[in-house]
Amino acid sequence: MKFVAFERSLQGTGASRRLRNSGRTPAIVYGGEAQPLLIELDHNALWHALKKEAFHATILEMEVAGQSSKVLLRDYQMHPFKQLVLHIDFQRVEANTTLHMKVPVHFSGEEESPAFKIDKCLINHVANEIEVACLPADLPEFINVDLSALQKGVSLHVNDVVLPKGVKVVTHGKANPVLVAVVAPVAEVEAAPVVVAAPAKGKKK
Repeated sequence: MKFVAFERSLQGTGASRRLRNSGRTPAIVYGGEAQPLLIELDHNALWHALKKEAFHATILEMEVAGQSSKVLLRDYQMHPFKQLVLHIDFQRVEANTTLHMKVPVHFSGEEESPAFKIDKCLINHVANEIEVACLPADLPEFINVDLSALQKGVSLHVNDVVLPKGVKVVTHGKANPVLVAVVAPVAEVEAAPVVVAAPAKGKKK
């Protein structure tokens, strides 16, 4: 995915405010051996780009003054209540440096699985992204996970996912966290029959 940025020389709160008022968003590019680069982007184009999954999870091609370089989106700040991007950070990508990125997971086939189709289980997506480590050339745009073989009582863990060549999972805390949980349906409890007591017979006079 490609985007165009422009160099900026002014910085500080006042300069950033004037930049935003003119429809631009201040940004910075850091990483590698080069010095951090101050840039600005068209806010409208940036706003629409942030809605795309690829802008968050893939290597981006940034053009500045006719020169292209590869970067990753690392952070951005939004206004508390306005639809306004206040600032955005990019990191330079070097071909021989291992990346740590969160990659989206695309699930498919769950409605055809025995767990769902036969046993009427609830399929709960515990996580919709996986953190991976790989070289830039091996970074996948997303990871497709087929759920058509899910069985009742058997959840899918991160280590069950087949990853592209050169890509490794990065986990924090749990060694093999659950990615998809299979929850058995709640059994219907039959209501106990209500017994109506017969009215008491009156005493004979």
